[in-house]
Amino acid sequence: MAGKSKILYVQTSGTDTPERLYSPLILAQTAKTMDVEPTVYFLGLGLKNLVKGEAEKVKIGEFPTLREVISQTAQQGIKIMACQQSMQLFGGEIKPEDLIEEATVAGAATLNDLALDADAILTF
Repeated sequence: MAGKSKILYVQTSGTDTPERLYSPLILAQTAKTMDVEPTVYFLGLGLKNLVKGEAEKVKIGEFPTLREVISQTAQQGIKIMACQQSMQLFGGEIKPEDLIEEATVAGAATLNDLALDADAILTF
């Protein structure tokens, strides 16, 4: 019997484009209810969404804050991953201890493995 389908959502947008930030999280939550295994990987400027205090500043319309949606996503057992190389990209400005507790730091090889294993990949 084949394993569960997997979707990888890659968030590359930062807090300066709030209209792009909710989609991968809402889609990941929806995938979970469809018995699909989602992962949300934050890369490049997307990493800044996982810095403590940043996601609390983002709120659009009737949606809860981005921080609340990230927490809801993680509470559903959906992996929230932070790119280790993106931390280096910011010259050490972002360290693992600067990230929210739900974030797991992962390297480029992990992203490649996730992409190779995924049945679908969406980027935001």
